[in-house]
Formats: sequence, structure tokens, C-alpha cells
Amino acid sequence: MKLNSYLRNIDSVIAAAIGYYAIYLFTKYNGIGISPDSIMYTSAARSLHEHGTLTTFNGHAIVDFPIFYPVFLGLSFFISGIDPVVAGPVIDGLLFAGVILISGLLMQHFAAKSILYKWLVLGAIILSPALLQIYTYLWSETLFIFLVFAFFITFSQYLKTHTYITLVVAALVAGISCITRYAGITVIGTGCLLLLIESTFPYKERWKRIFVFGAISCSLLVANLIRNRLMTGTGTGPREASITGFWQNMIYFGGTIVDWVTIPSEADSVALAVGIITIVALTIALWFHTFRKNLNNYLVIAITFSLIYGLFIVLSSTFSRYERINDRLLAPMYIPMIWALTWWIIHMPKRWGPKIKIPIYVVFGLSALLIEYRLYKIDYQRFDDQCDYGNPGYTDDTWKDSEITKYMRQHPELFKTDAPIYSDAPEAIYFHSGHTGIKLLPHRYFPKTVEQFMGQKHYYLIWYKDLDNPELINLQYIQQRKKLKKLQQFADGGIYEYNGSENPQN
Repeated sequence: MKLNSYLRNIDSVIAAAIGYYAIYLFTKYNGIGISPDSIMYTSAARSLHEHGTLTTFNGHAIVDFPIFYPVFLGLSFFISGIDPVVAGPVIDGLLFAGVILISGLLMQHFAAKSILYKWLVLGAIILSPALLQIYTYLWSETLFIFLVFAFFITFSQYLKTHTYITLVVAALVAGISCITRYAGITVIGTGCLLLLIESTFPYKERWKRIFVFGAISCSLLVANLIRNRLMTGTGTGPREASITGFWQNMIYFGGTIVDWVTIPSEADSVALAVGIITIVALTIALWFHTFRKNLNNYLVIAITFSLIYGLFIVLSSTFSRYERINDRLLAPMYIPMIWALTWWIIHMPKRWGPKIKIPIYVVFGLSALLIEYRLYKIDYQRFDDQCDYGNPGYTDDTWKDSEITKYMRQHPELFKTDAPIYSDAPEAIYFHSGHTGIKLLPHRYFPKTVEQFMGQKHYYLIWYKDLDNPELINLQYIQQRKKLKKLQQFADGGIYEYNGSENPQN
């Protein structure tokens, strides 16, 4: 029996190995992708490893992001002795392989009689540009997605046994996901909603279990927020009000899904329609399964998570400002959403004869193959580009060959000053030269911070002209108000000094 079980899942093992190899190929040229977020995580992990504190390169406690991902990287650093940037391809490759393997194992439960469906979904996972992008960068989503699937397993065990011990385990996994990404609150929401609609117990007992699950799962997040408040005075760092409305965010949401299914359209109307249809379809699927007693637990959990996560991203983007809804933000719902929107294909009523089922199977199969072929072409184009330039980010050739980068490495005396040093990319300076304490230019939406910066009497400015971050005050803004002394000029930027004692009129 055990041998047969292993053989039934050999395809999942093979798919996981292919996924790991795909990450290896995408990171072979210049290693793991590094973004500003990656440097925050990495510097905090290094600080934990070297000093036992979660301090970022700028000397501040990490609060904009939850603490568990840098802790995870710090633990891997401690165990392996290898810096997270160097170990990144292996870490991400193993996490991606783990997600693929778990996906295959779960599908074996609710799609055991449809091997073709399982293979097509595994192919869609391996070829997903959204997932391949995430798992080729040092981002917390890599661990978060893995934890989401760990929650699917642990909460399903609770739904099978209804014991408090399995409920506590599921709550702990949900809690850890919440201190990996703040969006992990959707995992807690998924568990609470399922506890409410599951009809095994009367409502009094349901609310009791919701309280136990919620209290345990939220405790880690509450502790993280209290720690942040004590160290910096804010719960999650400075946040700005959103500048995009609900319907615009629905367009971004639908547009991302349009890209996932490779619909050749950039029209907002199409994106909005797809976004609305997706939310409605997920709602109908959850409503349908609420009244079914014999469907697999994994599928119900996936549908619930997809709906809650999708709504959370759209609504939170409406009230709080962060990056535009894109592949990275929505990737955690990619696999669960596929299951949630296609489950009916493998669970069609038995009364439907071959004349109905076979055409549906053919249309679905051919559509899936066409989509996956298009995904492959997108992946191949990205791979071909990266063979020439490397993974976009601070490890690509543009940054490695930067004139400013070379100058900073050759002139460490630049940083031997008591005057503060500002930049529009302090994380790049840290990553390429190892110098800490560089300050980020103030955001233009925080007038008090801008006023404090403009009131300083002496500082240095390292400016990268190609970044063009509209969130920050720029070089032109400063030069219109202060007389800067140009110390060095490069093709990709320059180094400036402002000294109020030399320019009393400023």
C-alpha cells in the first residue's frame, strides 16, 4: 500500500524537482534577485546573526515588515553559515519545490481520478511568471505562500478530527503566516469563517472554537505590533492614505488575472469584468460548498482563502497606499484560485453523460495547453533577457557596473563624516559598499519630515538619477531651494554636499 501511495505521487515529486531546477536556471547568471525589500530583510537577518537584534542597514528596528521572514533567514544563516544572499537560490528553490509538492499531494485527494487535471495544474504552477518572479527574489512571499499551504494541511486535519490539539496547530501556523506578511490576517480570517460555517457543532461551540483559534493565531501578530510600537512608536511604520479608489483597484485586480490567463487585452473594461466575475465565482463556489457535506476539505479551504485574500488586497489597497496591485501581491491566491475556479470540471454531476462531459474536457484541456504555451513563451523571453543582463534588481549588471558603485568602493573615506548622508537608494549603497546609516530622502507626502530635512545645516547627498522615485523629494526639488555643491558627477548620478555655514542665505 505504501509503495502504491508513493507511485501515485511520483508525478508531484518530479514536478517539484522541475520547479527547483527552474529557479536554479533563473538565478544561475547573477544569483537571487535583490530589491529594496530584500535588503531590508537581509540586513535584519545579518543583524540577528551577528548581534542578536533585528536592526536594518539604516540602524532602525524593522517595523515596515513583520519579523518572521528575517528571523527565518537569520536561522538559515546560523544553521548553514551561508549569507542569505548567497543561499537565496537554494532557499527559494526548496520553498518553491515544497509548494509544488504539497499542491500535488493535495490534488491527489480531491482530483485522484483525474490525472490529466493534476498534470495541467502542476504545469500551470511551474510555468507561472508570477510565481517564478517571486521565487527568484529574496522576498517574504516565498515563505508566506509555503505557510499558506501548510495551513491548508493543518486546518484540514482539524476538520477531519475536530480535536483542540489540531485546532491549536492550525492556529499557530496561521499566526506565523501573519508575522511573515501582514496579509497573513487573511489566513486567520479563513480559519474563522470556516469554523463559523462548518455545521458539525452548535453555534455556541463554534464561537468557542473561533475564540480559541483567533486568540492563539492573533497573539503572535499582537506581540509583533507591540514590539514595533515600543521600539519606534508605530505599529507597522508610517503609512499613507490610498490614492486609488475601489473600482480602480478592481481593475488592477482583474488586470493581473487577465495576465495570468494570457487574455490578449489591455482594456480596463475587460480587466474590471474579469475582476468582478472572479470575485462572484469565488463567492458562488464557497456558497455551494457550504451546503455540501462530502467534498474534500482542502478544496473548501482553498476556495475560502482565495475569496478572502482577493477581497483583502482590493479593500486594503483602497484605504492604505502601497504598491499597485500586481503579480507579487496576488501570487498567494494563484494556485488556490485555479482550484477554486476549475473544481467543477472534475466534479461534474454523474447524470451528465459523455455528450456533455467530453466537449467540456476537450475545451478545458486545449485552453489549458494554449495558456501554458503562452506562459512558457513569457518565461523563455525573461530567461533569454536575464542571460544577457541578470535578474533585474541590485544584482544585475547595471548596478554592478555603476560608476557610483565603483567610486564608493574605491573611496571609503566618503563615509567618514559626522554629517548625515542621504540618498534616493540607501539600500543600494549598503548592498554594494557595505556602508550603513545612509538615510532615505523624505517622502514628499510627509511635509513635517521634508521640513526637517530642509532645515538641516550640513549633509551629503548621493543621487541615482535613473531611479526616478516619485514618492521622494528629488534632486531638482532640493536644488530649487538649496545651493548644493557638486563633489562628483557620473553618468548614472552624482554626489553633492550642502553646508549651510557656507551658504547662509540658504
